[in-house]
Amino acid sequence: MDKVYILLLNWNGWTDTIECLESVFRNSYPNYQVIVCDNDSSDGSLNHIKAWANGAVPLDIPKDNPLHEMSSPPVAKPISYVEYSRKQAEAGGDGSALAARLILIQTGENLGFPGGNNVGLRYVLTRNDFQYVWLLNNDTVINADALTELVGSMRENPDAGMSGSTLPFYQVPDTIWALGGASYNQWLCKTECIGLQTPVATSVDKDEVEHTMDYVAGASMLVSKAFLDTIGMMNEQYFLYFEELDWALRAKGKYRLIFAPKSVVYHKVGASIEKGVGRGDISTADFYLLRNSVLITLRYHPLALPIVLLRVLTRYLYRRLIAFIGRYIRHQR
Repeated sequence: MDKVYILLLNWNGWTDTIECLESVFRNSYPNYQVIVCDNDSSDGSLNHIKAWANGAVPLDIPKDNPLHEMSSPPVAKPISYVEYSRKQAEAGGDGSALAARLILIQTGENLGFPGGNNVGLRYVLTRNDFQYVWLLNNDTVINADALTELVGSMRENPDAGMSGSTLPFYQVPDTIWALGGASYNQWLCKTECIGLQTPVATSVDKDEVEHTMDYVAGASMLVSKAFLDTIGMMNEQYFLYFEELDWALRAKGKYRLIFAPKSVVYHKVGASIEKGVGRGDISTADFYLLRNSVLITLRYHPLALPIVLLRVLTRYLYRRLIAFIGRYIRHQR
């Protein structure tokens, strides 16, 4: 049975992370280890996660939550773990990891989404004892067979390098956020989640989704070792947004992107990103969204740059206008 590393990135979100972990440790796939990379959280996340693994911090999910059974009752504790610094992890850790179900890595700084995940990827590549890595957002909960379905899809498609899941909204679990991933309009640098806002019960054409999908959504990406060896890791220059698209564009013509419709992962969309809309002229998230629109266009579709620059400028001015109106209204009160 091929070994899979399940890789979560945490940044000041330990409550979401332990809910995700409760569902992950229920999964039906038998050969896996879980890695949590912490991007130097300021809320004591790693200490809370260790306390949870020791059985000292309970997870309290309201019984009226429709996804309550995915993370309750708690899995048996303690859960064995080992903790590494970034330097130790990127050197492959040590023999103590063999017996650990959970590997905790402190990256030492906020490296963004690609940088934080890449620390975990360097660890597993140095270990060299796996076939797949499942990059899973910490603000998700999974169906017990989600990983089994992803691995099955990859085995059935040896030319595939990455597989995505069915991703309903956590808050509205009968509604789709994305089927596998998203499409990409290079002329506007605009992405659109496939199946957005459609009912979960809607019939899905797997082939059509794969034909439409330009990249796999970062909330759930099963990546093969061969993909990592050939394409490399995510580009850390992006920090936030477009790193999944960049990964897919680098792999185009070398690996297929596929979709495992029976792999279901519920996503708390936006929970891991502080938008900060209205708190300033432009939030950190908005900055990277606009900056990276230009960056990825310049890198892959330079002929579209004038149109994308105009779109970025328009969106920036709109954000400034909204921020100005917000300040004006507050001053009038």
